[in-house]
Amino acid sequence: MKQLVIYIHGKGGNADEAEHYQPLFKKSDVIGFDYKADTPWEAKDEFSQFFDTHSKGYDSVILIANSIGAFFSMNALAKKKISEALFISPIVNMEKLIADMMMWAGVTEEELQRRKEIPTNFGEILSFEYLCYVRQHQTKWNIPTHILYGGKDNLTSRETISEFADKIGATLTVMEDGEHWFHTDEQMKFLDKWVCTITSNRNFAR
Repeated sequence: MKQLVIYIHGKGGNADEAEHYQPLFKKSDVIGFDYKADTPWEAKDEFSQFFDTHSKGYDSVILIANSIGAFFSMNALAKKKISEALFISPIVNMEKLIADMMMWAGVTEEELQRRKEIPTNFGEILSFEYLCYVRQHQTKWNIPTHILYGGKDNLTSRETISEFADKIGATLTVMEDGEHWFHTDEQMKFLDKWVCTITSNRNFAR
């Protein structure tokens, strides 16, 4: 069976991060995706085209997606032929995250609607268009999914991630000392063990 693993990074990441996963999928082709999209509507076309181009000729495709990369993937690839998805610290409720960021910045929805875009002191730009889009395009994700979540994630609450996992029937693994960004040696060892457990349970070619 010819298998492809597609890795999609989070904000500030890059496609080279995919190299970390090659030893975990030794018998598969592993590629990373350096996307340009900043919004879900931009990602919809870009992600779809990338998937269609690179998945040709493969019997199965596994998706590994990180943070906002997982959010973009769910928005763009829900109808693609994906065998299984592995999400690391996924953004699963963008409307709530935007509302939280508005609260952190002391911005009301009326103000955002009037000004359209508002820069924040924590580096994000609040967008009324973005808020409207996520309200109008609710996530519908039916692909078998496994989620890795850090107990100290500062962007997604445990309640939010648990509700989402229950909603889509995903497995949820929590590293209590994990953060939104899995990057320390200890966190990466935990991540690797999580991936290996999933692949061995599913009898994927490795």
